[in-house]
Amino acid sequence: MPYSSGRVVHDADAHIMETPTWLRDHADPAVRDRIEPLRYPGGNELRQTGDPEAQQRDLVAAFDRLAERHASAEYQAVEAEEIMLRKNFAATGAFLPEDRGRALDLLGFSSQLVFNTFHNRRLHDWEHSGDLDLAYGAARAHNRGMVEFCAADPRLLPSCYVPLVDFDRAAAMTDEALADGAAALLVASGCPPGHSPSHLGLDPVWARAQEAGVPIVFHVGGTGDLIDPAYFRNGLPVPPDFHGGEENFRSVDYMGIPGPPAQTLATMIFDGVFERFPELRLGVIEQGAIWVPSWMRQMESAFEAFARHEERLRALSLRPSDYVRRQLRFTPYPTDDVGWITEQAGPEVCLFSSDYPHVEGGRRPLERFEASLGDASDEVRQRFYRDNFLDLMGRSAAALAA
Repeated sequence: MPYSSGRVVHDADAHIMETPTWLRDHADPAVRDRIEPLRYPGGNELRQTGDPEAQQRDLVAAFDRLAERHASAEYQAVEAEEIMLRKNFAATGAFLPEDRGRALDLLGFSSQLVFNTFHNRRLHDWEHSGDLDLAYGAARAHNRGMVEFCAADPRLLPSCYVPLVDFDRAAAMTDEALADGAAALLVASGCPPGHSPSHLGLDPVWARAQEAGVPIVFHVGGTGDLIDPAYFRNGLPVPPDFHGGEENFRSVDYMGIPGPPAQTLATMIFDGVFERFPELRLGVIEQGAIWVPSWMRQMESAFEAFARHEERLRALSLRPSDYVRRQLRFTPYPTDDVGWITEQAGPEVCLFSSDYPHVEGGRRPLERFEASLGDASDEVRQRFYRDNFLDLMGRSAAALAA
């Protein structure tokens, strides 16, 4: 029996685990040599030490051995029992696209919106580097790799990155990504370099996304440092993260996660992006949702305080919270109280996600979400597991229903 059964469940946050040269292998020659192979963070089962060339040889050999292990009868014999226990590179379909459909069958999910694991920060940093050729060249390589991986199964929905640093190139990359089969357009959830995310120069991006029925999505990891690094210079030992290393986020930086999406979305609402594009959908992925009700109330307070003095606010046809319920969707963490969020913000805003195959998603996300939903109605549950995802995904939803 699959992990999920008895209801239709769409997974709004899943990942591939990129191999060392994944990005450069998909890059154009003009930028390929400028993209260094991945160095995996501490605590990962593929952590590197020593000479870089020796590391690269060791990694290639390690992935060859790992692929052989995944293909073995012994490994596959217990996949069903261990589908939520194996994490990262050990998980079925984590880096081998031909196995990912089998993983979906064992998970019991009707689809997965798929993101990279290791490249959000790199794509953000290149976007802010001032080197437009590298920023857009790396994004193009990322998008090719995502579309190629997800081509293995129609239930896999690729997210494709669009740097917003340059208006003309952003519009062109949006066209390219949509033509290549992007199911969602991934942008950084913080401010682009040099201009607001609400700038009129980005309207062609939102217009193309709306017309295509493809959502804009944010994802954790693409905003640079979440908080000032000085917060960690506290004279205390550095606590381990989920992976046993020191490179991922922990409790203190976790508290900074809502900052960039909250500011970006409020700016886009107040400056009329969702007024101008009423059919546009935007998903906030793996950045939690426990903060959303208080953020909505804060926007309402700002609206009351400043509407008399700001023409842009008076030009809005809806209250800020109404734009949220109509057009924005959020994936709670398994530790978030989804029942409370739904009661406070409305049943439209939350989406199920597993974070497969990451450790952070946990081994029992369905059970934890079910516990927090408590006595919520069947309608609320159906919205959480299915309907809000279909509303977010537009044209992909239509294809899944076909």
